[in-house]
Amino acid sequence: MRFELYVAARYLKAKRRQAVVGVVTAISIAGVTAGVAALIIALAITNGMRRDLQDRLVDSSAHIELMASNGMGIRDWRPLLERVSKVPHVVAVSPGLWEQVLVSRGPRDGGALILGTLPDAEMKVSHVLDKATPGAVQALEPAVEPQPGAQGELPPIVLGSDLAQTIGAGIGDSVLLISPQGELTPLGMVPKYVHFRLAGTYHTGFYQYDSEMGFLRLVDAQRLFDEPDLLSVIGFRVDDPNRAPEIAKDIERVAGKGYMTTNWTEQNRELFHALKLEQAVTFIVIGLIVIVAALNILIALTMMVMEKTRDIAVMMSFGVDPGQVRRIFMLQGFLISVIGTALGLALGYFASWAGGHYHIPLSPDVYSIDTLPFAPRILDGVIVSAVSIGVSLLATLYPSSSAAAVLPAEALRYE
Repeated sequence: MRFELYVAARYLKAKRRQAVVGVVTAISIAGVTAGVAALIIALAITNGMRRDLQDRLVDSSAHIELMASNGMGIRDWRPLLERVSKVPHVVAVSPGLWEQVLVSRGPRDGGALILGTLPDAEMKVSHVLDKATPGAVQALEPAVEPQPGAQGELPPIVLGSDLAQTIGAGIGDSVLLISPQGELTPLGMVPKYVHFRLAGTYHTGFYQYDSEMGFLRLVDAQRLFDEPDLLSVIGFRVDDPNRAPEIAKDIERVAGKGYMTTNWTEQNRELFHALKLEQAVTFIVIGLIVIVAALNILIALTMMVMEKTRDIAVMMSFGVDPGQVRRIFMLQGFLISVIGTALGLALGYFASWAGGHYHIPLSPDVYSIDTLPFAPRILDGVIVSAVSIGVSLLATLYPSSSAAAVLPAEALRYE
Protein backbone atom coordinates (compact mmCIF):
# COMPACT_ATOMS: atom_id res chain seq x y z
CA MET A 1 0.00 0.00 0.00
CA ARG A 2 1.32 3.40 -0.92
CA PHE A 3 2.36 5.68 1.93
CA GLU A 4 -0.28 8.33 1.22
CA LEU A 5 -3.14 5.83 1.08
CA TYR A 6 -1.92 4.11 4.24
CA VAL A 7 -1.85 7.38 6.21
CA ALA A 8 -5.22 8.48 4.78
CA ALA A 9 -6.83 5.21 5.87
CA ARG A 10 -5.25 5.46 9.32
CA TYR A 11 -6.51 9.03 9.75
CA LEU A 12 -9.99 7.94 8.72
CA LYS A 13 -10.11 5.14 11.32
CA ALA A 14 -8.21 6.87 14.15
CA LYS A 15 -9.95 8.10 17.27
CA ARG A 16 -10.57 11.83 17.29
CA ARG A 17 -9.49 14.26 19.93
CA GLN A 18 -12.56 16.21 18.89
CA ALA A 19 -15.64 14.00 18.53
CA VAL A 20 -17.27 16.52 16.22
CA VAL A 21 -14.78 15.64 13.45
CA GLY A 22 -15.86 12.01 13.52
CA VAL A 23 -19.51 13.01 13.54
CA VAL A 24 -19.06 15.28 10.51
CA THR A 25 -17.18 12.51 8.70
CA ALA A 26 -20.03 10.06 9.39
CA ILE A 27 -22.54 12.66 8.21
CA SER A 28 -20.49 13.12 5.02
CA ILE A 29 -20.61 9.38 4.28
CA ALA A 30 -24.35 9.29 5.04
CA GLY A 31 -24.92 12.30 2.79
CA VAL A 32 -23.12 10.72 -0.15
CA THR A 33 -25.02 7.47 0.47
CA ALA A 34 -28.39 9.23 0.53
CA GLY A 35 -27.62 11.30 -2.57
CA VAL A 36 -26.42 8.37 -4.65
CA ALA A 37 -29.31 6.13 -3.54
CA ALA A 38 -31.86 8.85 -4.29
CA LEU A 39 -30.39 9.42 -7.75
CA ILE A 40 -30.41 5.70 -8.58
CA ILE A 41 -34.03 5.33 -7.46
CA ALA A 42 -35.18 8.49 -9.25
CA LEU A 43 -33.46 7.52 -12.50
CA ALA A 44 -34.86 3.99 -12.23
CA ILE A 45 -38.37 5.43 -11.93
CA THR A 46 -38.00 7.83 -14.87
CA ASN A 47 -36.45 5.07 -17.00
CA GLY A 48 -39.28 2.76 -15.97
CA MET A 49 -41.92 5.35 -16.84
CA ARG A 50 -40.38 5.86 -20.25
CA ARG A 51 -39.98 2.12 -20.86
CA ASP A 52 -43.51 1.20 -19.77
CA LEU A 53 -45.17 4.02 -21.66
CA GLN A 54 -43.17 3.24 -24.78
CA ASP A 55 -43.82 -0.51 -24.58
CA ARG A 56 -47.53 -0.03 -24.02
CA LEU A 57 -47.80 2.54 -26.80
CA VAL A 58 -45.93 0.27 -29.20
CA ASP A 59 -48.04 -2.74 -28.25
CA SER A 60 -51.37 -0.95 -28.07
CA SER A 61 -51.32 1.07 -31.27
CA ALA A 62 -50.23 0.79 -34.87
CA HIS A 63 -46.59 1.70 -35.47
CA ILE A 64 -47.59 3.64 -38.60
CA GLU A 65 -50.94 4.96 -39.81
CA LEU A 66 -51.81 5.86 -43.42
CA MET A 67 -54.63 8.29 -44.14
CA ALA A 68 -55.94 10.50 -46.90
CA SER A 69 -54.26 13.90 -46.88
CA ASN A 70 -57.57 15.66 -47.64
CA GLY A 71 -59.16 14.26 -44.47
CA MET A 72 -62.08 12.75 -46.41
CA GLY A 73 -61.20 9.12 -45.78
CA ILE A 74 -59.94 6.31 -47.99
CA ARG A 75 -62.25 4.89 -50.65
CA ASP A 76 -61.56 1.92 -52.92
CA TRP A 77 -59.19 0.78 -50.17
CA ARG A 78 -58.70 -2.90 -51.00
CA PRO A 79 -56.24 -2.40 -53.91
CA LEU A 80 -54.36 0.16 -51.79
CA LEU A 81 -54.23 -2.27 -48.86
CA GLU A 82 -52.79 -4.92 -51.14
CA ARG A 83 -50.06 -2.58 -52.42
CA VAL A 84 -48.89 -1.16 -49.11
CA SER A 85 -48.88 -4.56 -47.39
CA LYS A 86 -45.93 -5.53 -49.62
CA VAL A 87 -43.69 -2.66 -48.47
CA PRO A 88 -40.44 -4.05 -46.99
CA HIS A 89 -40.40 -4.40 -43.17
CA VAL A 90 -44.21 -4.27 -42.94
CA VAL A 91 -45.37 -7.37 -41.06
CA ALA A 92 -49.11 -6.65 -40.74
CA VAL A 93 -51.77 -4.20 -41.91
CA SER A 94 -55.25 -3.46 -40.61
CA PRO A 95 -58.01 -1.27 -42.11
CA GLY A 96 -59.97 0.86 -39.66
CA LEU A 97 -62.63 3.51 -39.34
CA TRP A 98 -62.21 5.88 -36.37
CA GLU A 99 -65.03 8.03 -35.06
CA GLN A 100 -65.73 10.02 -31.90
CA VAL A 101 -69.04 9.04 -30.30
CA LEU A 102 -70.94 9.29 -27.03
CA VAL A 103 -71.51 5.95 -25.25
CA SER A 104 -74.30 5.77 -22.70
CA ARG A 105 -76.28 3.39 -20.55
CA GLY A 106 -79.22 4.94 -18.77
CA PRO A 107 -78.25 8.28 -17.23
CA ARG A 108 -74.50 7.60 -17.36
CA ASP A 109 -72.40 8.34 -20.42
CA GLY A 110 -68.86 8.96 -21.62
CA GLY A 111 -67.03 10.04 -24.73
CA ALA A 112 -65.22 7.36 -26.70
CA LEU A 113 -63.08 6.95 -29.77
CA ILE A 114 -64.53 3.93 -31.56
CA LEU A 115 -62.57 1.89 -34.10
CA GLY A 116 -64.38 -0.20 -36.65
CA THR A 117 -61.97 -2.95 -37.63
CA LEU A 118 -61.38 -6.49 -38.85
CA PRO A 119 -60.50 -8.32 -35.60
CA ASP A 120 -58.04 -10.80 -37.08
CA ALA A 121 -56.10 -8.03 -38.82
CA GLU A 122 -56.26 -5.67 -35.84
CA MET A 123 -54.79 -8.27 -33.47
CA LYS A 124 -51.74 -8.55 -35.74
CA VAL A 125 -51.18 -4.78 -35.64
CA SER A 126 -51.92 -4.01 -31.97
CA HIS A 127 -52.31 -6.10 -28.82
CA VAL A 128 -55.25 -4.30 -27.19
CA LEU A 129 -57.74 -7.05 -28.06
CA ASP A 130 -55.31 -9.65 -26.73
CA LYS A 131 -56.24 -8.36 -23.26
CA ALA A 132 -60.00 -8.63 -23.81
CA THR A 133 -62.31 -10.81 -21.74
CA PRO A 134 -62.99 -14.34 -23.03
CA GLY A 135 -65.34 -14.37 -25.99
CA ALA A 136 -64.99 -10.67 -26.78
CA VAL A 137 -62.88 -11.10 -29.91
CA GLN A 138 -65.01 -14.02 -31.11
CA ALA A 139 -68.09 -11.81 -30.79
CA LEU A 140 -66.59 -9.41 -33.31
CA GLU A 141 -66.38 -12.23 -35.83
CA PRO A 142 -67.15 -12.74 -38.63
CA ALA A 143 -65.63 -9.73 -40.24
CA VAL A 144 -68.02 -9.97 -43.18
CA GLU A 145 -71.21 -7.95 -43.24
CA PRO A 146 -73.90 -9.60 -41.11
CA GLN A 147 -77.54 -9.85 -42.01
CA PRO A 148 -79.33 -6.80 -40.57
CA GLY A 149 -81.53 -7.73 -37.64
CA ALA A 150 -80.57 -11.41 -37.76
CA GLN A 151 -82.38 -13.17 -34.88
CA GLY A 152 -83.05 -9.72 -33.42
CA GLU A 153 -79.54 -9.56 -31.95
CA LEU A 154 -77.78 -6.30 -31.32
CA PRO A 155 -74.38 -5.82 -33.00
CA PRO A 156 -71.43 -6.38 -30.63
CA ILE A 157 -69.08 -3.79 -29.17
CA VAL A 158 -65.96 -4.15 -27.00
CA LEU A 159 -65.11 -1.28 -24.63
CA GLY A 160 -62.21 -0.44 -22.35
CA SER A 161 -62.79 -1.64 -18.79
CA ASP A 162 -62.65 1.86 -17.30
CA LEU A 163 -65.08 3.21 -19.88
CA ALA A 164 -67.52 0.36 -19.22
CA GLN A 165 -67.26 1.06 -15.50
CA THR A 166 -67.85 4.79 -16.06
CA ILE A 167 -71.17 4.16 -17.83
CA GLY A 168 -72.11 1.30 -15.49
CA ALA A 169 -72.33 -1.37 -18.20
CA GLY A 170 -71.66 -5.08 -17.77
CA ILE A 171 -71.03 -7.78 -20.35
CA GLY A 172 -74.25 -8.55 -22.19
CA ASP A 173 -75.84 -5.18 -21.45
CA SER A 174 -77.21 -2.91 -24.14
CA VAL A 175 -75.33 0.35 -24.63
CA LEU A 176 -76.31 3.28 -26.79
CA LEU A 177 -73.88 4.90 -29.25
CA ILE A 178 -74.68 8.42 -30.37
CA SER A 179 -72.89 9.47 -33.54
CA PRO A 180 -72.62 13.16 -34.45
CA GLN A 181 -72.73 12.14 -38.11
CA GLY A 182 -76.48 11.70 -38.10
CA GLU A 183 -79.23 12.28 -40.63
CA LEU A 184 -80.26 15.55 -42.25
CA THR A 185 -83.89 16.43 -41.47
CA PRO A 186 -86.05 19.52 -41.93
CA LEU A 187 -85.02 20.43 -38.38
CA GLY A 188 -81.34 20.13 -39.23
CA MET A 189 -78.77 17.46 -38.52
CA VAL A 190 -80.05 14.91 -36.03
CA PRO A 191 -77.51 12.62 -34.28
CA LYS A 192 -77.80 8.93 -35.00
CA TYR A 193 -78.68 6.59 -32.12
CA VAL A 194 -77.80 2.88 -32.36
CA HIS A 195 -77.93 0.22 -29.64
CA PHE A 196 -75.07 -2.27 -29.28
CA ARG A 197 -74.49 -5.28 -27.06
CA LEU A 198 -71.43 -5.08 -24.80
CA ALA A 199 -69.68 -8.29 -25.83
CA GLY A 200 -66.63 -7.79 -23.61
CA THR A 201 -64.08 -5.41 -22.17
CA TYR A 202 -60.30 -5.16 -22.20
CA HIS A 203 -57.75 -3.87 -19.70
CA THR A 204 -54.28 -2.79 -20.85
CA GLY A 205 -53.28 -0.83 -17.74
CA PHE A 206 -52.86 2.22 -19.99
CA TYR A 207 -55.56 4.64 -18.90
CA GLN A 208 -55.94 6.42 -22.23
CA TYR A 209 -56.91 3.17 -23.94
CA ASP A 210 -58.98 1.70 -21.10
CA SER A 211 -61.12 4.81 -20.56
CA GLU A 212 -61.57 6.29 -24.03
CA MET A 213 -61.63 3.53 -26.65
CA GLY A 214 -63.82 0.77 -28.04
CA PHE A 215 -64.03 -1.61 -30.99
CA LEU A 216 -66.76 -2.48 -33.50
CA ARG A 217 -66.85 -4.66 -36.56
CA LEU A 218 -65.84 -2.62 -39.58
CA VAL A 219 -69.20 -3.07 -41.35
CA ASP A 220 -71.09 -2.04 -38.20
CA ALA A 221 -68.98 1.11 -37.90
CA GLN A 222 -69.53 1.97 -41.56
CA ARG A 223 -73.28 1.53 -41.09
CA LEU A 224 -73.26 3.60 -37.88
CA PHE A 225 -71.40 6.47 -39.53
CA ASP A 226 -73.28 6.14 -42.85
CA GLU A 227 -69.99 5.64 -44.67
CA PRO A 228 -70.30 2.45 -46.78
CA ASP A 229 -66.94 0.92 -47.70
CA LEU A 230 -64.93 3.85 -46.32
CA LEU A 231 -61.80 3.78 -44.16
CA SER A 232 -60.28 6.59 -42.14
CA VAL A 233 -56.94 4.89 -41.58
CA ILE A 234 -54.80 1.87 -42.44
CA GLY A 235 -52.61 0.72 -39.54
CA PHE A 236 -49.23 -0.96 -39.94
CA ARG A 237 -47.02 -3.04 -37.71
CA VAL A 238 -43.34 -3.14 -38.70
CA ASP A 239 -40.44 -5.39 -37.71
CA ASP A 240 -38.50 -2.57 -36.03
CA PRO A 241 -40.57 0.16 -34.33
CA ASN A 242 -37.48 2.40 -34.03
CA ARG A 243 -37.34 2.57 -37.85
CA ALA A 244 -41.00 3.56 -38.18
CA PRO A 245 -40.25 7.07 -39.58
CA GLU A 246 -38.11 5.61 -42.39
CA ILE A 247 -40.60 2.87 -43.26
CA ALA A 248 -43.45 5.44 -43.22
CA LYS A 249 -41.75 7.30 -46.09
CA ASP A 250 -41.64 4.07 -48.13
CA ILE A 251 -45.35 3.51 -47.45
CA GLU A 252 -46.18 7.05 -48.62
CA ARG A 253 -44.20 6.48 -51.81
CA VAL A 254 -46.01 3.22 -52.58
CA ALA A 255 -49.44 4.64 -51.67
CA GLY A 256 -48.96 7.53 -54.07
CA LYS A 257 -50.17 11.09 -54.15
CA GLY A 258 -53.00 12.09 -51.83
CA TYR A 259 -51.89 10.05 -48.81
CA MET A 260 -49.91 10.89 -45.70
CA THR A 261 -48.56 8.90 -42.77
CA THR A 262 -47.97 9.41 -39.09
CA ASN A 263 -46.07 7.11 -36.74
CA TRP A 264 -45.97 6.38 -33.04
CA THR A 265 -42.88 8.53 -32.44
CA GLU A 266 -44.55 11.60 -34.00
CA GLN A 267 -47.81 11.03 -32.14
CA ASN A 268 -46.02 10.87 -28.78
CA ARG A 269 -43.09 13.23 -29.35
CA GLU A 270 -44.22 15.72 -26.69
CA LEU A 271 -44.72 12.96 -24.13
CA PHE A 272 -41.22 11.54 -24.54
CA HIS A 273 -39.70 15.02 -24.64
CA ALA A 274 -41.40 15.79 -21.32
CA LEU A 275 -40.09 12.54 -19.82
CA LYS A 276 -36.56 13.30 -20.99
CA LEU A 277 -36.75 16.81 -19.53
CA GLU A 278 -38.14 15.40 -16.28
CA GLN A 279 -35.19 12.99 -16.06
CA ALA A 280 -32.67 15.81 -16.50
CA VAL A 281 -34.39 18.04 -13.92
CA THR A 282 -34.62 15.14 -11.47
CA PHE A 283 -30.91 14.44 -11.84
CA ILE A 284 -30.02 18.08 -11.19
CA VAL A 285 -32.37 18.57 -8.22
CA ILE A 286 -31.51 15.34 -6.42
CA GLY A 287 -27.85 15.83 -7.34
CA LEU A 288 -27.87 18.79 -4.94
CA ILE A 289 -27.85 16.21 -2.15
CA VAL A 290 -24.45 15.03 -3.38
CA ILE A 291 -23.20 18.63 -3.47
CA VAL A 292 -24.31 19.13 0.14
CA ALA A 293 -22.50 15.92 1.06
CA ALA A 294 -19.39 17.23 -0.71
CA LEU A 295 -19.55 20.38 1.40
CA ASN A 296 -19.65 18.17 4.48
CA ILE A 297 -16.51 16.43 3.20
CA LEU A 298 -14.85 19.83 2.81
CA ILE A 299 -15.77 20.74 6.39
CA ALA A 300 -14.65 17.38 7.78
CA LEU A 301 -11.26 17.56 6.01
CA THR A 302 -10.73 21.19 7.04
CA MET A 303 -11.35 20.31 10.67
CA MET A 304 -9.08 17.28 10.34
CA VAL A 305 -6.26 19.41 8.92
CA MET A 306 -6.61 21.73 11.92
CA GLU A 307 -6.52 18.72 14.26
CA LYS A 308 -3.56 17.08 12.52
CA THR A 309 -1.43 20.19 12.03
CA ARG A 310 1.27 18.91 14.42
CA ASP A 311 1.30 15.47 12.76
CA ILE A 312 1.67 17.12 9.35
CA ALA A 313 4.57 19.20 10.62
CA VAL A 314 6.32 16.12 12.06
CA MET A 315 5.91 14.20 8.80
CA MET A 316 7.25 17.12 6.78
CA SER A 317 10.24 17.43 9.12
CA PHE A 318 10.96 13.75 8.39
CA GLY A 319 11.09 14.44 4.65
CA VAL A 320 7.49 14.09 3.48
CA ASP A 321 7.02 16.64 0.71
CA PRO A 322 3.95 18.92 0.38
CA GLY A 323 2.68 16.95 -2.63
CA GLN A 324 2.45 13.79 -0.52
CA VAL A 325 0.62 15.66 2.23
CA ARG A 326 -1.83 17.02 -0.34
CA ARG A 327 -2.48 13.51 -1.66
CA ILE A 328 -3.05 12.15 1.86
CA PHE A 329 -6.05 14.40 2.42
CA MET A 330 -7.32 14.07 -1.13
CA LEU A 331 -7.25 10.30 -0.70
CA GLN A 332 -9.07 10.64 2.59
CA GLY A 333 -11.86 12.55 0.87
CA PHE A 334 -11.77 10.00 -1.94
CA LEU A 335 -12.22 7.15 0.56
CA ILE A 336 -15.19 8.91 2.18
CA SER A 337 -16.74 9.37 -1.26
CA VAL A 338 -16.10 5.78 -2.37
CA ILE A 339 -17.57 4.33 0.82
CA GLY A 340 -20.65 6.55 0.57
CA THR A 341 -21.06 5.88 -3.16
CA ALA A 342 -20.77 2.10 -2.73
CA LEU A 343 -23.35 2.10 0.07
CA GLY A 344 -25.62 4.38 -1.98
CA LEU A 345 -25.42 2.14 -5.05
CA ALA A 346 -26.25 -0.94 -2.99
CA LEU A 347 -29.16 0.81 -1.29
CA GLY A 348 -30.46 2.38 -4.50
CA TYR A 349 -30.41 -0.80 -6.59
CA PHE A 350 -31.96 -2.83 -3.76
CA ALA A 351 -34.75 -0.28 -3.31
CA SER A 352 -35.36 -0.27 -7.09
CA TRP A 353 -35.56 -4.05 -7.15
CA ALA A 354 -37.94 -4.08 -4.18
CA GLY A 355 -40.15 -1.38 -5.73
CA GLY A 356 -40.41 -3.29 -9.00
CA HIS A 357 -41.02 -6.60 -7.22
CA TYR A 358 -43.83 -5.41 -4.93
CA HIS A 359 -45.67 -3.21 -7.51
CA ILE A 360 -46.44 0.14 -5.89
CA PRO A 361 -49.90 1.21 -7.16
CA LEU A 362 -50.50 4.49 -8.99
CA SER A 363 -53.61 6.40 -9.98
CA PRO A 364 -53.96 5.52 -13.69
CA ASP A 365 -56.09 8.56 -14.51
CA VAL A 366 -53.17 10.78 -13.44
CA TYR A 367 -50.10 8.81 -14.55
CA SER A 368 -51.62 6.73 -17.43
CA ILE A 369 -50.17 3.54 -15.88
CA ASP A 370 -51.43 1.66 -12.82
CA THR A 371 -48.15 0.68 -11.08
CA LEU A 372 -44.93 2.56 -10.38
CA PRO A 373 -42.29 1.14 -12.76
CA PHE A 374 -38.60 0.72 -11.93
CA ALA A 375 -35.93 0.15 -14.57
CA PRO A 376 -32.46 0.52 -12.99
CA ARG A 377 -29.58 0.62 -15.49
CA ILE A 378 -25.90 -0.11 -14.98
CA LEU A 379 -24.99 2.96 -17.05
CA ASP A 380 -26.87 5.20 -14.60
CA GLY A 381 -24.82 3.73 -11.75
CA VAL A 382 -21.60 4.49 -13.60
CA ILE A 383 -22.66 8.10 -14.31
CA VAL A 384 -23.88 8.72 -10.76
CA SER A 385 -20.69 7.23 -9.29
CA ALA A 386 -18.51 9.39 -11.53
CA VAL A 387 -20.44 12.55 -10.59
CA SER A 388 -20.43 11.71 -6.88
CA ILE A 389 -16.71 10.94 -6.70
CA GLY A 390 -15.83 13.86 -8.99
CA VAL A 391 -17.74 16.40 -6.90
CA SER A 392 -16.24 14.98 -3.70
CA LEU A 393 -12.70 15.24 -5.09
CA LEU A 394 -13.32 18.89 -5.94
CA ALA A 395 -14.29 19.43 -2.30
CA THR A 396 -10.90 18.08 -1.18
CA LEU A 397 -8.86 20.66 -3.08
CA TYR A 398 -9.01 23.44 -0.48
CA PRO A 399 -8.32 21.41 2.69
CA SER A 400 -5.58 19.36 1.01
CA SER A 401 -3.89 22.53 -0.25
CA SER A 402 -4.12 24.02 3.28
CA ALA A 403 -2.46 20.90 4.67
CA ALA A 404 0.35 21.10 2.11
CA ALA A 405 0.95 24.75 3.04
CA VAL A 406 1.68 23.98 6.71
CA LEU A 407 5.11 25.24 7.81
CA PRO A 408 6.80 22.73 10.17
CA ALA A 409 8.72 25.37 12.14
CA GLU A 410 5.64 27.45 12.79
CA ALA A 411 3.51 24.42 13.70
CA LEU A 412 6.11 23.01 16.15
CA ARG A 413 7.34 26.30 17.64
CA TYR A 414 5.38 25.93 20.89
CA GLU A 415 5.52 22.13 21.18
